[in-house]
Amino acid sequence: MVRAYTRREYIRKIPGSRIVQYDMGNLTDEFPVKVSLAVKEPARLTHNALEAARIASNRYMQRKAGRLGYHLKIRVYPHQIVRENPMATGAGADRVQDGMRKAFGKAVSAEAVVKRNQKVISVDTTKKYFFDSKEALRRAAMKLPVSCKIVVEKGEELVK
Repeated sequence: MVRAYTRREYIRKIPGSRIVQYDMGNLTDEFPVKVSLAVKEPARLTHNALEAARIASNRYMQRKAGRLGYHLKIRVYPHQIVRENPMATGAGADRVQDGMRKAFGKAVSAEAVVKRNQKVISVDTTKKYFFDSKEALRRAAMKLPVSCKIVVEKGEELVK
């Protein structure tokens, strides 16, 4: 997917990202198992969708493994600015608006442009919480507008 044309000198106000945290859980320990959520095809993930996925997976892992039993990391950042040219409707709208003339639009949100098989969220955990981490990533995948797959990056021989 090609990056959209964005001339930042025309954009007055860039909206902030809604993603509160990128690293959650136990940030100091090394965990033997690493499970990731990868997208199956190229897509654009809004900051709202990433935040919803983060909340869903983090809440589930916190409930199952406790605060120190995992490390969850969001691996993408929403750089791409989304613009919108709002069209006026109703009586007299044609006198108020220019239509598609000077239709650069206002910045509305931000998106992360992801490629095929790119990892979006990773969970490091212990062997005991392997299936819980897979369930947490499955719940996160439901919040994203693209089909995803769960990839075991590290420790698959420990789990079997």
